[in-house]
Amino acid sequence: MIGEKAEGRTVLRITGGDRTHFLHGLVTNDARPGQLVYSALLSPQGKFLADFFLLDRGDEILLDVASDLAPGLFRRLSMYKLRADVKIEDSGLSVARGLGDAPESALADPRHAELGWRAYGVQGGDPQINWDAIRVSHCIPETGIELIPEDSYILEAGYDRLHGVDHRKGCYVGQEVTARMKHKTVLRKGLVTVEIDGVAPVGTEIMAGDKPAGTLFTQSGGRAIAYLRFDRAGGDMTAGDAVLRWSEAGQHDA
Repeated sequence: MIGEKAEGRTVLRITGGDRTHFLHGLVTNDARPGQLVYSALLSPQGKFLADFFLLDRGDEILLDVASDLAPGLFRRLSMYKLRADVKIEDSGLSVARGLGDAPESALADPRHAELGWRAYGVQGGDPQINWDAIRVSHCIPETGIELIPEDSYILEAGYDRLHGVDHRKGCYVGQEVTARMKHKTVLRKGLVTVEIDGVAPVGTEIMAGDKPAGTLFTQSGGRAIAYLRFDRAGGDMTAGDAVLRWSEAGQHDA
């Protein structure tokens, strides 16, 4: 049984002779020795199920995931394991993260330099950091807010920009859909940072005139992360009582 952690993260330990090959065939990015890697597990239809960090420590791979996703991820990985020489268990390790001075064992967050460092099994971090402000500034989605299991597509969520998918690694669950979105279509929807006057609850529908144009998510300092239909976005839009503006110029590369 995978339990809750006070800090909201669970670290699974994956061991056994087949561990690397096992993960390679399932997730969007491969574990690399000594590096912290951002990755995800998708459904066969290419929908997001869970995002996590992988750390290959030689004789084991650590998987750092949001605690509320950990039980479902554990069950799904166990289902895929079949007869492979793989063992999955709760490591019991704590997760620390912060900016600036870091523990000796800390590793850079691979999604963006402004997200600082992460470390395992050590005390540290600064609870006063406004992580939402950093996320909004750089359009970095969060599990359970912008990243919605069984609904989100990772390329619309910016996984290329966040170094969370390797398009050269070969087959993994959901790879065909992801590859088709990458190579055969132009994204018509996705997460962007918008300017906002006023506030509205996360999940509020965004309207462009009388047409639905997307959904509002995390807000901080007059800016917000929004999921937009690009063909309808532009000019003043509304989300409840708030007014939104989006400029395609200056957005992060998709």
